[in-house]
Amino acid sequence: MVVALALGAVGLFWFQPWKLWQNETVDEALPTAGPGSGSSATAPAAPTAPAAPGDPASGPVTVARGDLISHEHTTTGTVKLIRLADGSLTLRLEDLDTSNGPDLRVWLTDAPVKEGVAGWRVFDDGRYVSLGKLKGNKGDQNYPLPPGTDPADFTSVTIWCDRFDVSFGAATLKA
Repeated sequence: MVVALALGAVGLFWFQPWKLWQNETVDEALPTAGPGSGSSATAPAAPTAPAAPGDPASGPVTVARGDLISHEHTTTGTVKLIRLADGSLTLRLEDLDTSNGPDLRVWLTDAPVKEGVAGWRVFDDGRYVSLGKLKGNKGDQNYPLPPGTDPADFTSVTIWCDRFDVSFGAATLKA
C-alpha cells in the first residue's frame, strides 16, 4: 500500500496532469529595446547609427515570421523574430494558445517543421537555443535572443516539453 502511494505521488509530480486545466495568460507589449538596455548587468549592444525621424528602421522590424502548427497538443499563434531599434533580437509569440504542461520551453532550432507525429521529436536532434521557460500557455510574450545568436543558423521555433522530449507545436521561420 505504501509503495503504491509513493508511486502515485511520484507519477503525479512527474506528469502534473492538473496543468491541463490551468491556463496562464501573458500579455507583454512589444519591447522597444533589448534586455539590459540601461542596465549594467548585461553587456551593451553594438552601437548603431541613430535613425532619422520617421525612418522605419528606428523601430522594431520583423526579420522572420511563421505560424504555429500543432504537434503533441493543439497549438496556434504566430511567431515573429524581431530586430529592435538597438539591434538586439527578440522572439515574439503572438496570440499563442496551447496546453499547459510540465517544463515547457521556447526553442529556436535548425530542425525542419514536420506535421503530425513525425514532427513531435525532431527538435532536439540538431542545434537549438533554449530561450527559456514558456511564460504562459496563452497570449503575447517576448523572448530575447542571447547576444551573438545568428538567426540565419535557425529555421524554426518549437514549444518544447523538456520533461517528455516532445514538441507541443512549432513554426517554420520565413523571412
